[in-house]
Amino acid sequence: MKKLTFTLLLSFLTIFTYSQDDLLDVLDEETPKDGKEDIVTSTFKGTRILNGHSIENRKDKELEFIISHRFGRINSGFKELFGLDETNVRFSLEYGLNDNLTIGIGRSSFEKTFDSFLKYSLVKQKRGDKPFPFAISLFGSVAAKTKDEPFGIKERSFVENLSYVGQVLIARKVSSEFSYQLTPTYVHRNTVRQTDDPNGIFALGVGTRFKLSKRVSLNGEYFLAFNESTSINARNSLAFGVDIETGGHVFQLILSNAITMIEKSFITETTGNFFGGDIHFGFNISRTF
Repeated sequence: MKKLTFTLLLSFLTIFTYSQDDLLDVLDEETPKDGKEDIVTSTFKGTRILNGHSIENRKDKELEFIISHRFGRINSGFKELFGLDETNVRFSLEYGLNDNLTIGIGRSSFEKTFDSFLKYSLVKQKRGDKPFPFAISLFGSVAAKTKDEPFGIKERSFVENLSYVGQVLIARKVSSEFSYQLTPTYVHRNTVRQTDDPNGIFALGVGTRFKLSKRVSLNGEYFLAFNESTSINARNSLAFGVDIETGGHVFQLILSNAITMIEKSFITETTGNFFGGDIHFGFNISRTF
């Protein structure tokens, strides 16, 4: 099922890529006629596709406040109010040091984790006299788990509780209605649950956006891990959602098999089977100042 889902996603993206000549006809009127460069903007509506980061950065001196919620599994039944009795929350602040570099800090209730990141726009997608077909950004983060270990397990040091993530974000706005992103990812955990679990995990993310109207879009996101933790029966992260923009706010309504919201967690520690009903409803709310 994992291989089939991933193959279908790649096939879907390939079709759109090879049909770009037809799709870009829609943008012909927007292409500069004087030979100047035209940087493509608004590939995604916000800085998140759903769980993971998008190619978008905060502008110079912009501050963004994000509140993220993920509830328990919908299939937990009425006793748990279909997951609403359980919640995982993350608060974060993200600031544009300039138009190309964003810094962020966050705190998740899951494992009482603090995280920070840098995201740098390396290359921008361009049209015009010297076009470039993709936008490329670099992303790096570090997370520190501060939750006490269960009784009977040796207390870990601060360094042992650290994990790191490195990503290359490669995105393309094919038309005003459709964008996609590929995200090669490496996650390193200083400590794992069992010696059989890998400290380093390679993954590839695929994200898409379909614009329905000026303020509403449908998003999809999938991360394929090439090596996974066996001690927790880890599964690949899958999410679908809706973006709704209202002025300075962006609301994202999300259905995902992951209850966590930082790369280290949802890429390597997701255990739910999306198609088996292990779906978490959640939302992201962002406000830019």
